[in-house]
Amino acid sequence: MKKLVIAVFAVLFIAPAALADNWGLGLRLGAAENDPKDMKDVYDNAFMYGYSQAEMDKGYGVFSLEGLYEWDLSDEANKIGVKLGVDIYGDNELKLDWESEKYTETTYAFPLTAYYKRDNGIKNWSWFAGAGLTLLKTELESKIAGWGKETTSKSKVFPHITAGAEYRFSKLFALGFDVKYNIAAKVKKNDTVMSDRSGFGAAITGRFYF
Repeated sequence: MKKLVIAVFAVLFIAPAALADNWGLGLRLGAAENDPKDMKDVYDNAFMYGYSQAEMDKGYGVFSLEGLYEWDLSDEANKIGVKLGVDIYGDNELKLDWESEKYTETTYAFPLTAYYKRDNGIKNWSWFAGAGLTLLKTELESKIAGWGKETTSKSKVFPHITAGAEYRFSKLFALGFDVKYNIAAKVKKNDTVMSDRSGFGAAITGRFYF
């Protein structure tokens, strides 16, 4: 995966200067499915496990940055693109017995996507669809009174599919939306579900072309 990411960066950033207007930078703000199964099980059964108080916050938000490059096919309306992004997911947090125990899941990902785009030009809607691989990393931090802090982490690679549309206000800027489906994005370690970001996500996206 690391070699693939390096290869894509090489294509994106060593592309001929004559094609520089096919570069882009995107900002995404949205929400996605989130199922911290084991953390939720402890919260739902806190009293049975001997705790007298429990509080849980689930993070559904996603903020992303992405860099992209597009190649024209037979005409300027048909394009093939590649984009590499960074997704930062909202944290999941569990507090027990007024924070005598606290567990925080932090998850971020690096999605690599190849896509087809139908570019209908300025003052028009364009659409795209693609698929790729995501490298996701989850960190679970536990703080227990009298025991200190401990952090466990694990990574996973899984496939995703995506589609969306954008309205091109000018040569430089487009605003749109996209949906993405993560396939089998559950991260487990020692039979514990640390994170599960499988399923649908949707976002509003602003893209700058140069």
